[in-house]
Amino acid sequence: MGATGSGRRAYIGSFTSAGGAGITVADVDDETGALGIRNSTDVVVNPSYLTLAPGGRILYAVSETDDGAVAALDVTQDPPSLLGEPVRVRGAAPTHLALAGGQLLTANYGSGSVTALPVLADGRLGEPASVLRHEGSGPHPERQRGPHAHAVTPDPSGGWLLAVDLGIDAVQVHALPGPRPHREVRLRPGSGPRHLAFHPRGDHAYVVNELDPTITACRWDAASGVLEPLGETRVLPDRTDAETYPAEVVVSGDGRFVWAANRGHDSITTLALDASGDRMELVTTTPCGGHWPRDLTLDPSGRRLYASNERSGDITWFGIDPSTGVPHRGGSVPAPAASCVVFG
Repeated sequence: MGATGSGRRAYIGSFTSAGGAGITVADVDDETGALGIRNSTDVVVNPSYLTLAPGGRILYAVSETDDGAVAALDVTQDPPSLLGEPVRVRGAAPTHLALAGGQLLTANYGSGSVTALPVLADGRLGEPASVLRHEGSGPHPERQRGPHAHAVTPDPSGGWLLAVDLGIDAVQVHALPGPRPHREVRLRPGSGPRHLAFHPRGDHAYVVNELDPTITACRWDAASGVLEPLGETRVLPDRTDAETYPAEVVVSGDGRFVWAANRGHDSITTLALDASGDRMELVTTTPCGGHWPRDLTLDPSGRRLYASNERSGDITWFGIDPSTGVPHRGGSVPAPAASCVVFG
């Protein structure tokens, strides 16, 4: 079962409202990184972001719709099948989700809120246990009229949940279990923070900003739940005039490199981190292999990056130069309206 040299699977999310297949299952070739499409299922509307439960038997998907929901799927079935009906999150347009402390948490972009749902013993989802609503606005006249929670990321210690809100230029730190509001960390007005990734040491976090193509480096103290912004680094060369909306940030397993996916410029930025993790320097940008890279994923081996190119409808994979961190294109597979890929 699976592609040559591997029993690993990949799961691709997509926008069914834009012609996507829903959730697509692919075999992974460990030698080349190639994805071989097996099948797909459209039982979830707009499953734009996915996450696997530990053990890899259950996949959770958002349903990014106005009356947002989440779904649990049994991926031991081929194609995956629903474990119960999708559950409403009591928020609009969930864009991201994560597992932490026996709960599934969603970032609801449309309503600017974070929802916590219990995960039952069999992997099914219960009704929401809580909905935390953010408050505020930002200077952007269209994108920041109110809060827009875009990502929820547990810290490596498991004691905290960091919710990144594009609409209010802030990261909300919540204590776990709960989640319980702990503190709000304000970033530069108009930056539009979107997603966050931790350094493998767990002492730094890097926030990619959508409304201004930068990454904010932050120091993280898991003992106190304090996130301290240190400074910003542009993800594009100064001479670049392209209208660009960064989408995702990824940190290498050895803590030497940071990568960002840039929609509009249609590139992957490579940045080199210093030993402290405080500062980064732009190395180069590489074409993403398609148009509008909505997501960027590091495979479990840490040797390849996968770009989900939404508007060109493909997943493109890249090998990584171990000395420079620069990705080089390996191949691609069609995936209409692709929005993310996760690995089993």
